[in-house]
Amino acid sequence: MKIFGYRVTGPAFVGMVIVLANIAIVLFAPLIAPYDQAAFVGDVWAPPSRHALLGLDNLGRDMFSRMMYGGRMSVSLAFVICMLAFFIGVTGGFSAAIAGRWVDLILSRFVDICMSIPTLILALIILSALGTSIPVLILTIAGVESTRIFRIARSVALEVVLLDYVEVAKLRGDPLWKIIFREVLPNTLPPLVAEFGIRFCYTLLFVSSLSFLGLGIQPPMADWGSLVKDNALAINFGGMAPIYPAAAVAILAIGVNLVVDWYISLGRHRADTETAPVHG
Repeated sequence: MKIFGYRVTGPAFVGMVIVLANIAIVLFAPLIAPYDQAAFVGDVWAPPSRHALLGLDNLGRDMFSRMMYGGRMSVSLAFVICMLAFFIGVTGGFSAAIAGRWVDLILSRFVDICMSIPTLILALIILSALGTSIPVLILTIAGVESTRIFRIARSVALEVVLLDYVEVAKLRGDPLWKIIFREVLPNTLPPLVAEFGIRFCYTLLFVSSLSFLGLGIQPPMADWGSLVKDNALAINFGGMAPIYPAAAVAILAIGVNLVVDWYISLGRHRADTETAPVHG
């Protein structure tokens, strides 16, 4: 089938439906959820019923409502973190590639030092010291993830900065920000967009992992990782409460990857038909 003139494969369509469904949850969670996320509505781990589609959690709160609000928190938080991480990483990577010499050396060595520390351990240290508020969580994970993005942005930019139109921009005295956003960024978007999708999945899993360990989103707010943690003991009694949020994380990650795979294949097709660079 074709959507907006682009041929969309079956797996890509499934991925788009999953992604759009999660966007709808982010936008309309208060309208979809029948109860407030902190409302107590019945007995602990009550089974699914007409009034509680997914049953109740470890404190008697509606799991469906908690899933909606938790999805809103998980998806929006992962998206904000990815946007910030890409802004930091892409700006740093492009600056290193364009400026070269000592700027490239200092930034690259700093990133190497940060990447030598295991990601989860580094995040745990920072969050343990500074607390687990949402701003601290965003800045910590974005900072950690930006080092990976820096390496990719620098790598793709190194191929572009050697082209004639970038050299011309340097010679006519264009400022660094103008070279980045007018000359380099438009010609490196395809790999960066694909990396954004992949990095979003990693960030979603990272946030969920921190919440499962107790250093992510704190009660009474919910995200999918904390829902798994809070209801883990339900497995011992045959309950499904921790399965729902774990499945939601997995399904969204699969959906995003299906869309990313389609986008990469579309980019390869474009590369075969378009060879002229885009520049200002």
